[in-house]
Amino acid sequence: MDRTILAIDPGTGRCGWAVLSQNSARRSQENIRLLDCGCIDTPSKTPLHKRLVRIFDEIDKMIKKYKPTQMAIEELFFVKNVKTGISVGQARGVIMLAGVKNNLEIFEYKPNEIKLTIAGYGHATKGQMQKMLTYHIKGCSISQDDMVDAIAVGICHLQKSNSRMNL
Repeated sequence: MDRTILAIDPGTGRCGWAVLSQNSARRSQENIRLLDCGCIDTPSKTPLHKRLVRIFDEIDKMIKKYKPTQMAIEELFFVKNVKTGISVGQARGVIMLAGVKNNLEIFEYKPNEIKLTIAGYGHATKGQMQKMLTYHIKGCSISQDDMVDAIAVGICHLQKSNSRMNL
């Protein structure tokens, strides 16, 4: 039986997402499959409340289409621009709301935790993270940052949840 998760790199301008699956009987990193990924783009000139509705609606559609049982989302860590931090926090809120309304378990991961899990170094660069995706998912050639980040969130979740199940 496969378990399917929806992984999110939150943002209001570009929100990266990835749907990954793993066979529950054979939990290993070689067994992780990328089913789909993409970005939800919202124009910066669109009022924030309309951008948030679009993000919610798109996430809700993905959940209904792929039927994941869990959502993994990157935590808001530290932002230099307070206004950006607030809007990303609002995006996280509507994303998690879509998950909860669809009965998904929600798991949050810090950026350094994701980097450490994927690349073995908590301060890995975007390039290092992209290179490591090909190690975790054979043939993965995704290069768009938001999608790379979403896939990394998903792999981090699958690996960490496998570790919790093995305890």
